[in-house]
Amino acid sequence: MASNIVVPQLGESVVEARVARWLKKEGDAVAAGEPIVELETEKIDLEVGAEQGGVLSRIARQEGEDVKVGELLGVVDESAGGVTASAPSTTSATDGAAKPAAAVAAPASASPANAASSDGKERATPTARRVAEAHDISLSGVAGSGDAGRITKRDVESHVTTAPSSSAASSAARPATPPASAPVSAPSATPAAPLAAKPTPPAIKPAPPPVPGERREERIRMSKRRLTIARNLVEAQRTAAMLTTFNEIDMTAVMGLRERRKESFKERYGVGLGIASFFVKASIGALRAFPRLNAEVQGEEMVLKHFYDIGIAVGAEQGLVVPVLRDADRMSFAGIEQGIRDFAGRAKNGTLTLEDLRGGTFTITNGGVFGSLLSTPILNPPQVGILGLHKIEERPIAIKGQVVVRPMMYVALSYDHRIVDGLEAVQFLVRVKEFIEDPGNLLLEG
Repeated sequence: MASNIVVPQLGESVVEARVARWLKKEGDAVAAGEPIVELETEKIDLEVGAEQGGVLSRIARQEGEDVKVGELLGVVDESAGGVTASAPSTTSATDGAAKPAAAVAAPASASPANAASSDGKERATPTARRVAEAHDISLSGVAGSGDAGRITKRDVESHVTTAPSSSAASSAARPATPPASAPVSAPSATPAAPLAAKPTPPAIKPAPPPVPGERREERIRMSKRRLTIARNLVEAQRTAAMLTTFNEIDMTAVMGLRERRKESFKERYGVGLGIASFFVKASIGALRAFPRLNAEVQGEEMVLKHFYDIGIAVGAEQGLVVPVLRDADRMSFAGIEQGIRDFAGRAKNGTLTLEDLRGGTFTITNGGVFGSLLSTPILNPPQVGILGLHKIEERPIAIKGQVVVRPMMYVALSYDHRIVDGLEAVQFLVRVKEFIEDPGNLLLEG
């Protein structure tokens, strides 16, 4: 009896994927729920497993091929029968388990006794390994609940929750790391406000040293995410009447508040107090005053959103992503900082889910953490507004007839002129400026 492995449902608006890597070869034994193939989509990567155990008898689509939802990837011959186990049949980068499976045949080499002698990596799924690396924990101490002791992502998360001492200690030893972000927004692939320290930018492979007399070219296929970023950036400029307005903000008050409160804040909440949360709160206050910047255009109507799902741009190795803080108006400063830090970590280790990237009513992007002094961010359709933050730099300014040196930041608001007038855009940015220059207004805005 044969069981087909097909492309699963990939989430909202995602209908196509690319076969990134086969984890098994034809003829290999597989267990129920064991990841067999990795797929790359425009938003996240995910693993697909067998619903039943057996032998991978056929690989229908090769690595690098594009596939659609429901198409055949491979075939598992279930005639090998044997051991009972339950495990997920499809696992996204952060999804846990999904479908329980029935009897499977487990290879002898995967027995718990043999696996226990290793560091645990051989008996862990790729997603479990990424989560373990993100939390700096050894897989050798993680008990596997999958077939033949296989470690799943859920096992690692449970280990982190129930035995936090080692991971918490290692996390406490490290300074809070701000999210990597980029100066422009990429729609659907889904911009981040800076925290205290400068983040490490996404890795970019440097060009090899030049060879005298050589005129070499290299042709590299773009990933699904990069193709989507390219397509949506062009579409945003083609369909929207996009303009950008600028202002500058004196960061003295926020920087002083952070300096006074950073130690007690970190001790109480376990995360650093950056400036990201201030700009999220200030943006929400300005969106309440100018609701058309929290809207979208649908045909001949504009849809005003009376909730605030704020997208935070995060730069990842494979391209920009914009995870969303849901109902950000209900979040505390600590909740916002923790949410952004979590997004940054999961973007780095590839464990963001489609749900993390879905929707959003307004976006914040920050190129300042990489040194950008000024930029014009591109809209993240169907949103009609995006706030760009930049480098904080001491500059001489005139205050009441005196020249003083203050930490200043240029900010930029790109907006869709189809429904947002220039006056609204300018006033929105002025309101953000007022909130940041006098953070007490954020408390009054409530």
